[in-house]
Amino acid sequence: MSENPLQPSNQNVKGQEHLGNVDGTAVGEAVLRAARSFVQGDSSKHTDGHDWPHIERVTALAVELAHRMGADPFVCELAALLHDVPDEKLNESLAAGMAKLNAWLDTQPLDSDTRAAVVGIISTISYAGGQRPAVSSLEAQVVQDADRLDALGAIGIARTFAFSGARGREMYDPSLPPREHMTREEYRNGRSTTINHFYEKLFKLKDLMNTSYGKELAEQRHHYMVQFVDQFKREWEGTDR
Repeated sequence: MSENPLQPSNQNVKGQEHLGNVDGTAVGEAVLRAARSFVQGDSSKHTDGHDWPHIERVTALAVELAHRMGADPFVCELAALLHDVPDEKLNESLAAGMAKLNAWLDTQPLDSDTRAAVVGIISTISYAGGQRPAVSSLEAQVVQDADRLDALGAIGIARTFAFSGARGREMYDPSLPPREHMTREEYRNGRSTTINHFYEKLFKLKDLMNTSYGKELAEQRHHYMVQFVDQFKREWEGTDR
């Protein structure tokens, strides 16, 4: 995705700390403030793990990674705030989602390079069954890592069950093995279970991280998930006692 400005001038300490994370221009601050307002409203209807707290976590981590890795913090922050807006899981279609994103971007005073960078990031970072090529820009690597890290660890587990519950997906069926070599369509719409999702996606993310710090955090969160799935299966099978 892309690069540039900043976030709202909140009165609290957390907000004041955030002001040092961007270029500090009035335009940048206004764009980030508008993005937060837009996304907060757009995400309020989601109860499947793609809610506003998810956006906040991903954005905070993207800004931290941007500074650690030397990426453009404004582009990373704006792309992180907007990254779920066009998600095909949350819209009628990917085209409808992109139209919504672009309609909002049309209202903002972004230069063409920054806008292209942000749209590029959002268009390329999703997992989509693992069929996509690696992202190229440092900013896209940062935002992708931040988003993927929120799919790992304790929160990743909680989000996985929240999403599955919202979609009516069963927790586990030992007779239904995890799928391999799926097309994007099969990944989105084929039958699976919540536990299978760990094997089909989540356990793979550790080795797909881009940044050194992202890899470090992913290792810790991956280990926690492996322990959880092992314990889940022992309890399901009654072998934990």
